[in-house]
Amino acid sequence: MKIVADCDIPYLKGVLEPYTEMVYRKGVEISPADVAEADALIVRTRTRCDRALLQGSRVRMIATATIGFDHIDLDYCRTAGIRVVTAAGCNARGVLQWVAAALALASREQHWIPEERCLGVVGVGHVGSLVAQYAAAWGFRVVCCDPPRQRAGERWGEKLSERMGSGSHEFVSLAEVASQADIVTFHTPLTRTGQDATFHLADSGFFDALRPGSLLLNSSRGEVVDTTALLAAVQAGRCSCCIDTWEHEPAIDRDLLSRALVATTHIAGYTAQGKANAASMAVQAVAAEFGFPLTEWYPYDAVSKVEPAAIEWDRMCRTIGSRFDIAAETQALKTTPENFEAIRNGYPYRQEYF
Repeated sequence: MKIVADCDIPYLKGVLEPYTEMVYRKGVEISPADVAEADALIVRTRTRCDRALLQGSRVRMIATATIGFDHIDLDYCRTAGIRVVTAAGCNARGVLQWVAAALALASREQHWIPEERCLGVVGVGHVGSLVAQYAAAWGFRVVCCDPPRQRAGERWGEKLSERMGSGSHEFVSLAEVASQADIVTFHTPLTRTGQDATFHLADSGFFDALRPGSLLLNSSRGEVVDTTALLAAVQAGRCSCCIDTWEHEPAIDRDLLSRALVATTHIAGYTAQGKANAASMAVQAVAAEFGFPLTEWYPYDAVSKVEPAAIEWDRMCRTIGSRFDIAAETQALKTTPENFEAIRNGYPYRQEYF
């Protein structure tokens, strides 16, 4: 059998070779000819997996080493009988620590403390739930928006009730987040159709409803936020922004870049542990599908796992800079925006520490 894989997925080379033929390509260069006789693909977001790539191939499984799946045509895969597996949750703590670094910088630059701010979390999955949990512990008043979970009758953060007082932790609408929150952070997948489509979820109406002086963070997908609407709001002084995921990457909006408080190259989840989790989840899924003895594989020889830990706001602010100098990374991108892809592809993975 044969598997085609993105050559930039770390920790992967040499793992599956004892059991199958492996072909490595740059993600953007994987072609129909490459996959024609492949049984499985292991990809990242740079490979568009759709009819144009897959039709006529013998591919029956795609494992993406990413939490997102908007690069995969799920409808086509379903019709073609191709199983799709993601690495959901693999980099949740890495993204949490990007949010923490952005908040620490913003609090220093804008002169506020958590007890003075309401933080809104839009999308309360693997990442959003962690952000809500830590933000509540740091002293923010937290409101959360997640329409599918709200319709299912779920609540969020029930374990936080003692710390947060008598709040019911019910989900609120996006409009309520806009009206209540001083800081809004997005953690949704990108979907373009359906009741809960997230494409341009933050549009001109959202920004018109924002509390004046708000801060917006986007580390989900670039297209969740309408760049034109965000830029107009920033130019008008209605909000500031911290951006990791951009529309039209790598051709990002230079005006928005120049005005962003934090600007990074879609690396919020780029930690050694997050990448190891992603690779291991992809390998384990392929192993389970094809009967390889790798269903518990993890690159322990390259990466140490980090146990989740609580951290106080003051200690986080004191220590995050030595682990993740987000101001320096922002300056690097602003100085050489044409190097967006080179910076991203050459990024030295951070070490998680809480």
